[in-house]
Amino acid sequence: MTAVTPRPAVHQVLATLGYGDAIGHEVLGIQRVLRSAGYESDIFVETADRRLEPTTRDYRELVDASHPDNLLLHHFSIGSKASRTAYALPDRMALIYHNITPPEYFVGVHRTLARQCFRGRRELRAYLDRCEVALGDSEFNRLDLEHLGFPRTAVLPVVPDFSHLDGPSNPFVARQFDDEWTNILFVGRVIANKKIEDVIRIFHAYHTRINPRSRLLIVGVFSLFERYLAALNHLVETLELQHVHFTGHVSDEELVAYYQVADLFLCASEHEGFCVPLVEAFYMDVPVLAYAATAVPATMDGGGVLFDDKDPVYVATLIDLVLSDRRVEAAILERQAAALDRLQARDFRGTLLRAVESVLSAQRLGHGHVAFDFWEQFDAAEALEALRLDRPSLGKALPTRDAPTPGAPSTRSRLSRS
Repeated sequence: MTAVTPRPAVHQVLATLGYGDAIGHEVLGIQRVLRSAGYESDIFVETADRRLEPTTRDYRELVDASHPDNLLLHHFSIGSKASRTAYALPDRMALIYHNITPPEYFVGVHRTLARQCFRGRRELRAYLDRCEVALGDSEFNRLDLEHLGFPRTAVLPVVPDFSHLDGPSNPFVARQFDDEWTNILFVGRVIANKKIEDVIRIFHAYHTRINPRSRLLIVGVFSLFERYLAALNHLVETLELQHVHFTGHVSDEELVAYYQVADLFLCASEHEGFCVPLVEAFYMDVPVLAYAATAVPATMDGGGVLFDDKDPVYVATLIDLVLSDRRVEAAILERQAAALDRLQARDFRGTLLRAVESVLSAQRLGHGHVAFDFWEQFDAAEALEALRLDRPSLGKALPTRDAPTPGAPSTRSRLSRS
């Protein structure tokens, strides 16, 4: 009797699994698709929100689950122990890239994160020869991977799951804000690249020049970014605004309520890999005004209104145009509904399974054994490169790029194998 060869497992690896965020929704969606297609598929993490811990496994268990025929879907963020463990295993690997925010946004507000983003983007290059394919969750992210030098790239489209918005709304939020006032809404993490200070300045122009019966609702977690939040509160005080509300993290029921009471969604973010709240607003029939930067125009896909000039008075005038003319608002909502239909028609399941099957059926890359001190050498090379950049005179005494220094960028391929 012929023995049946077991089907390879397709596992996911990432640093942390968050509750209610875009990456978390995508990871869980990928697992559902893979398991429904008959693949064994677990999620290996360093940390997870306590509400999601039962759905995950500790990344250190990945060593026991490893097999050369398996495929690891590695969600790369800013580098992690989980990433480095996965890198060293013999399993095949496909990278899923959600983009890394440029570190300059965090200088002065979160130096540790600025350093992590800088190093994460450099560490990403170590995976150029490690991955069978690198998948961006938007065309903007795919182009970033291509620019970084990944030879095989594709798009695994984000098709958000809106089920968390189909439940009941929180009655307290509704009672507090569902009145005759105009509610301008922003949803997203309170983090520097979102440029919430620009949202506040635009609201100030709208509130003081056009509609004093208006308020700004900023819905999103701000933990770890207290310094940035303090700067935003100082700006609010300086502008003598009385109706700006920072909600912090909210439940699904509260989020539904905030979308329901919103008259307009305003986004001034300068760096997005996709920006799920934009299409959440589409889904909840809230007209959207958004700054045309990075992936935002592609995510909007003809819906909402894009602006490329952040002059507060100009954008405040756009807000008034949308909210004061029912025909304009109706036309915007109609375009948003059409864009949402196009998004939901994307074949996420088919694209994912085709990518998985393509990797598993192809001749594998020549990924050999990783030297035990590979990451030590990599970190040493990064430290030397930092010296070259920060102290040029000292850098003249260091080995040149062409010298066979362990861990130097020019020896990346050699270091990936022992």
